[in-house]
Amino acid sequence: MSSQSQGRGTQGRPPLSPQHRASRPYANGPQARTGEQAQLAEPRPKPLGDKCNPLCPFFRCAQNALRITTAHYRGRPVKVAICSLVGDRCVGPQCRFAYCEKRAMLPDGRCAFAVEGRSKPMKSFEEELQEEMQGFKVRGVKNLDEL
Repeated sequence: MSSQSQGRGTQGRPPLSPQHRASRPYANGPQARTGEQAQLAEPRPKPLGDKCNPLCPFFRCAQNALRITTAHYRGRPVKVAICSLVGDRCVGPQCRFAYCEKRAMLPDGRCAFAVEGRSKPMKSFEEELQEEMQGFKVRGVKNLDEL
């Protein structure tokens, strides 16, 4: 009889029982996660630049026509969003049925998560006041008490 027909693994050892697998923290490889860790990992938005992306986990179609398929480009697999209503690629935020599950799609098609990360630093009140004072000096107002 062969070793595989006797219920043994490929290396001649018997397979691990469920109790033994639970006692080994890396039974399924070093990246194996427990149930709690897998539930805590929440998907992150995937905007393209600052635009919403139809491949984002939060992008949805109100007509339920969004299909994610794999196309091959130059020999490499690439994920592509297909609209089953049209039978062509999804146009993303320009579609009237597109919406964001997290309500982060802005009316112009930008992702609020991407725009939020690029916010401009706020100037202090004193800096704004100094700029305003310089504006008065440029206009020719010498004494601000005259206003």
